[in-house]
Amino acid sequence: MTDRQQVVNFPEDGIDAALASFIADVLELAGLFRQAADHIAHQAGLTQTLWYALSVFSAKPLTVSQAARRLGTTRQAVQRSANELLTRGLAATETNPDHRASPFIVLTPGGRDTLSRISQIAMESRTQWFSDRDAPNLKTAHAEVTRLRDALRRNTNQVT
Repeated sequence: MTDRQQVVNFPEDGIDAALASFIADVLELAGLFRQAADHIAHQAGLTQTLWYALSVFSAKPLTVSQAARRLGTTRQAVQRSANELLTRGLAATETNPDHRASPFIVLTPGGRDTLSRISQIAMESRTQWFSDRDAPNLKTAHAEVTRLRDALRRNTNQVT
């Protein structure tokens, strides 16, 4: 367990303190996952940013803007990654019938092979952190994070 300085002035046993600690740990966890992902991606000659772009474009054709929304980042950042994937021959564009100026990005066979290679490396790395027996706990944690994310999205949509 990490020693954590109390960063907010909430009662230690209340929901506000629990939420503040949860947020701090999620941010730290995100940073640690980014470091681990960068290490994994480098083994396949990519960065974690390019790995995430490969992944987001792998499920179905998406525009850069759609991918940016899914990744929670800016369109410009995803555009840079998409351009790099296109330059490396890992992705290609497809016509978007709804918007000619915003083509869909799709993976090429080389992009799918690269993503498969990275996924294999990631699965091997995962065994250092979790065993297969941890799946139920991870599913429960994921459900809670999803519930919180959806609540925040609803709140954010009401404000804007």
